[in-house]
Amino acid sequence: MEMFLTYLKVFAIGGLVCMIGQVLINKTQMSSARILVLYMLAGVVLEVTGAFEYMKQFAGSGVTIPIMGFGSNLAKGALEGVKEDGFLGAIAGGMSAVAAGLTTAIVCGFVFGLISKSRSKKI
Repeated sequence: MEMFLTYLKVFAIGGLVCMIGQVLINKTQMSSARILVLYMLAGVVLEVTGAFEYMKQFAGSGVTIPIMGFGSNLAKGALEGVKEDGFLGAIAGGMSAVAAGLTTAIVCGFVFGLISKSRSKKI
């Protein structure tokens, strides 16, 4: 029963994050790219203020899988990089923290680009 409740929390919080994004698409003139940037910056702000850790403890992958988790990892890596290497560590630390995710996205995009056939949409 405990595992079911954990899955329910993750699904509910992840769904809430997606629902907010859908409401922003439907009710505002914001493009999806702007909403992605907004979510990433929200992850950065939540990480810097320390609130993201509490959200992660409560909702797990419901908040770490969406783009907010990417922003959080980027900020966490940048903060650690600054502590170790100063100003340039902010860039290197952030990129090393998200390197695995970025590499996976690039490789998967390349592989699917090779095996998929490109065609125009027919209206």
